[in-house]
Amino acid sequence: MGETGFQDAAASLLTDYSLEMTGKDVDALVEARAAIPAGTRINVTFLGNEDLEMRVTAVRAVLDNGFLPVPHLSARRLQSVAQLEEYLGRLQDIGGSERVFLVGGDPAEPEGPFADALSVIRTGVLPAYGVREVGVTGYPEGHPDIADDVLWQALTDKCAEIATQRLEASVTTQFAFATDPVVDWIRRARSAGVDAPIRVGVPGPAGVKRLLAFARRFGVGANATIVRKYGFSLTNLVGTAGPDRFVTDLARMLRTEPSGDVKLHLYTFGGLEASARWVTAYRRGESAKRTD
Repeated sequence: MGETGFQDAAASLLTDYSLEMTGKDVDALVEARAAIPAGTRINVTFLGNEDLEMRVTAVRAVLDNGFLPVPHLSARRLQSVAQLEEYLGRLQDIGGSERVFLVGGDPAEPEGPFADALSVIRTGVLPAYGVREVGVTGYPEGHPDIADDVLWQALTDKCAEIATQRLEASVTTQFAFATDPVVDWIRRARSAGVDAPIRVGVPGPAGVKRLLAFARRFGVGANATIVRKYGFSLTNLVGTAGPDRFVTDLARMLRTEPSGDVKLHLYTFGGLEASARWVTAYRRGESAKRTD
């Protein structure tokens, strides 16, 4: 498969891409809406410094601006089943509960009865509030606090439980700087029977120092070889970097890989509008030079 195959693979990755925002990004979303295709999925976080009203307001803003909200549920931050149902009920009231994304969450000790995302799914309450699709996490470069075998078992268990409840599953990965572990992870996921759509997490264009700060927070590999392949140097932390080389490499690798449904999810560390405009520029061949 030649250059046409690469172009098809790149176009497929960038079709129906998704973005991420926090509860504080409502104004930024409104400013960026002209740059974002109608119907784009936008994940809405569930952070410790956000409250119920902030999250609901953000989800409503996604809907009001013509996009598809994917509200997060952070299992270890949920203090009770009642709190879970309250949020789901509020989401259902505004038409924003069809898709949710479950994460374990950062607290070392759960704030309520849920130790992990699987325990939230197993409550069985999601379908009762109109949920039709449940997103779960994938970790191509592993997790700093969780063993790989535990991560894989959790992924397959979550997908199996979602299927048992006759819901659709999707997987969004933590972002990475190197394509090899991502492609290896996709291959292993498919071999393990995970046939759900996969959204490969990539950082949108952002300051290099900020990217590295997030990488350290999430345990993403950031050694000199990896970041040089991504497009910047650890010895020069000035300026911004985008995922041009990463996406180009990923498209070239996936064109011959039986990878199933694979899209991109952009973590918008540098802003919603900057990420959306990067996609437009990349599609037009206006971003960083691509090399074989």
